[in-house]
Amino acid sequence: MSHKEDNEGKRSPHFTDLYASIPQTCLPIVYHPDYNITFMGLEKLHPFDAGKWGKVIHFLKEEQFITDGSIVEAREATEEDLLVVHTKRYLSRLKWSLVVATITEIPPLLFLPNFLVQRKVLRPLRTQTGGTIMAGKLAVDRGWAINVGGGFHHCSSDKGGGFCAYADITLTIKFLFERVEGISRATIIDLDAHQGNGHERDFLDDRRVFIMDMYNRYIYPGDGYAKRAIKRKVELDWGTEDSEYLQKVELHSEGALNEVRPDIIVYNAGTDILDGDPLGGLSISPQGIIKRDEIVFRAAKRRGIPILMVTSGGYQKKTARIIADSILNLHRQGLIGSEAVEGEGSSSLVTHMTCSSGSAGSKFTAV
Repeated sequence: MSHKEDNEGKRSPHFTDLYASIPQTCLPIVYHPDYNITFMGLEKLHPFDAGKWGKVIHFLKEEQFITDGSIVEAREATEEDLLVVHTKRYLSRLKWSLVVATITEIPPLLFLPNFLVQRKVLRPLRTQTGGTIMAGKLAVDRGWAINVGGGFHHCSSDKGGGFCAYADITLTIKFLFERVEGISRATIIDLDAHQGNGHERDFLDDRRVFIMDMYNRYIYPGDGYAKRAIKRKVELDWGTEDSEYLQKVELHSEGALNEVRPDIIVYNAGTDILDGDPLGGLSISPQGIIKRDEIVFRAAKRRGIPILMVTSGGYQKKTARIIADSILNLHRQGLIGSEAVEGEGSSSLVTHMTCSSGSAGSKFTAV
């Protein structure tokens, strides 16, 4: 019996809006203004730039790569969507402001009524989570997809942390396994500066998921138990620079994809590897980050494997510009773009349809 048949034997997949059809004319770039967290300045108490996702979109519009009508509008993951992975007990705990304050590392949230915490903090994170799940299906359909948010790789089914309240990577893969024919193997390439202990704990005993994780060995979370799930582990030293880093990215991403050919790649593209990041402790240049993303996308394209990119951690104001520049470079290199969706001769700027789904190192840790 296949895994999909086994899953379906246990329970039928619930109805979800997250797999609603998207017009072929839309670029598989997922975003919603609700991604951004702004509430009385409290978001500034964590070094994470809680408005970076909107800035990425702003820069891409400035370069005339996208318009509001050419990208896919994310939808919020519902409780039923979240229960595909999360326990009811964990979701109930998020109704306590103390728990959310601990996960997000914003202590004053403790003193706010939970309905405000839900609206101003958790709803944006649920919308990003919905965006990752949507982008997973889009990647399979189109060959690539980017969620401008997401990448909450410290959250597992029953525990959040490091600004990660929902396990969007695990959810995306489980949705694909349950709902999309022909998707039975996934590879996670996690290149955030921090170990991705959330998805590692979730897939510890699941041989369908191959995890490559490359991270600063000395920083949060240092989860030895979760490391048992990593099939290709690359531990970096403080201050690792471009030359060594990019050599290892190429060697190990190629090696991982040669070892097991997956049906989908989930690429966690954290920018907290940037030199000067207060939490990452590495010394990678903006050009190094752009080249890193190109290496991973090129490896996927060469093999014809669909790839989903999420943006994950990054704790400097300039990371939004770097993410946008990297996306533009992927397009220039022919690794992404509407040509791949619509066929040759099409423009990279699609403006004539609305692409909402349903239409035809510190006291702080990390994402």
